[in-house]
Amino acid sequence: MARIAAVLLVAAVGAWLGIFLSGTVRTQVGPVETGMSLRPAWGGETVVDASPLGTLTFRTHDAPLRLRITLENIDQERAKSLLEDPRLADRLPGVIEDDLLDGVRALVIRSLLCAGAGALLAVLMVFRRPKVALMGLLAASVALAATGALAALTFRPNSLVEPRYSGLIAAAPSLVGSAESIVSKFESYRSQLTKLVTNVSKLYDTVSNLPLYDANPKTIRVLHVSDIHINPIAWNVIRSLKDQFAVDLIVDTGDISDHGTKAENKFVDEIGTLKVPYVFVRGNHDSMTTQKAVEKQKNAIVLDDQTRKVAGLTIYGLGDPRFTPDKSVTVDGDPKALARFGRSHVPKVGKADVIAVHDGEVGKGFSGAAPMILAGHTHERRTNMFPTGTRMLIQGSTGGAGLRALEHAQPTPVQASVLYFDKETKRLQAWDDITLGGLGEQSVYIQRHVEPDPQRMISPEPTTAPSPTGTITGTRSPAAGPPLWHQGRSSPMLQRSPTEGDRES
Repeated sequence: MARIAAVLLVAAVGAWLGIFLSGTVRTQVGPVETGMSLRPAWGGETVVDASPLGTLTFRTHDAPLRLRITLENIDQERAKSLLEDPRLADRLPGVIEDDLLDGVRALVIRSLLCAGAGALLAVLMVFRRPKVALMGLLAASVALAATGALAALTFRPNSLVEPRYSGLIAAAPSLVGSAESIVSKFESYRSQLTKLVTNVSKLYDTVSNLPLYDANPKTIRVLHVSDIHINPIAWNVIRSLKDQFAVDLIVDTGDISDHGTKAENKFVDEIGTLKVPYVFVRGNHDSMTTQKAVEKQKNAIVLDDQTRKVAGLTIYGLGDPRFTPDKSVTVDGDPKALARFGRSHVPKVGKADVIAVHDGEVGKGFSGAAPMILAGHTHERRTNMFPTGTRMLIQGSTGGAGLRALEHAQPTPVQASVLYFDKETKRLQAWDDITLGGLGEQSVYIQRHVEPDPQRMISPEPTTAPSPTGTITGTRSPAAGPPLWHQGRSSPMLQRSPTEGDRES
């Protein structure tokens, strides 16, 4: 009995070593290249390694084996063909399932062969008797068959809705809700990428017949995007709009990232491929690390309390004062405080044509400092006209709110706008609002707006009530020349009584 026990022990050790040395099986799962490996473990589990974002661990079975699947690369050509062909996209879940089963089958066969060879060689080396070695091989085969049967009998499909997160994606549950909710929505969202890319194609067809506003050399076209939240689909939309509308520059009013981590910096590399100036202001989800990553792109112009002339327009940009992913820092989101923050930077604006900020509450502080303010943050598009004559355009989410789109019953639309400025006066003449259906929806909507009074007077916002003499405390005197914009004719100082000034303010 002791000899038999010794043979079984040596065979088990040899089989385990064989599995360890069996290596990794490379297999294609849909458009993703994966590496699969099987290792002995005290508890049965399946680990999906999505480096550098982190890992997902599923308690899929009770057998003492760990299946590790590593996401190594994406076949871009195959991914493109799957996304662009609706027929292939509908078959994608079945293709992934078949590829996954083929990979696991090849891994199991290799592991069994290596385990058997390990058991045979180990017993032969220790006992140096072929018959004893064959007995060890038989014992190892029985043990492996029993382990495989245990894994199959105890396989729990429901474990796929209860993953354990680690690494950066540990924040995923708080962003997208419960796993069960996502699984319940899977059927309606499984073709979301295909439909969004299809929307881009439909957008080409729609706008190809839409006459561009004042398509002459005297028009500056600006594409306004915001709140991409690391959704790669946004780059397809931006690239399509850039080409179709022949824009001269892009203004991004922040939240290109989600957590502002170094792992997300690779996402902004697409900026360098757009081949037009990309003006960026930091959002409350963008860290200084994110801002520096954007700065490294060859087309990028990062504005943080700075003014630059880009494609004929003088643009002032100010980064958001908050970084909300850092929970160790108290965030002051009071609208009045944000407006005061914006107002405190008005002296740095100069005679800018456009002001770019992330939050419209900060933008309110710049009322009267420029004819146009661009903002985002709320994921809802709207337009405000201040009494000073300043117009503020708040953009929706060009990334469809990223993963947050799964938090709500209704998907967040993908939105962007094309703004048309007169090249001589630098005033907004018109703008087109483009809206694409969000996750699971298939629609394209374009609405044109014409600025009713492009040459309107822009008067500075007074910081206090006018004095009895009619001068405004905190602003420059008439002799110094207030920052008024009144293109097309001379701009004499606006004369009004104190009561009119009170009503104006």
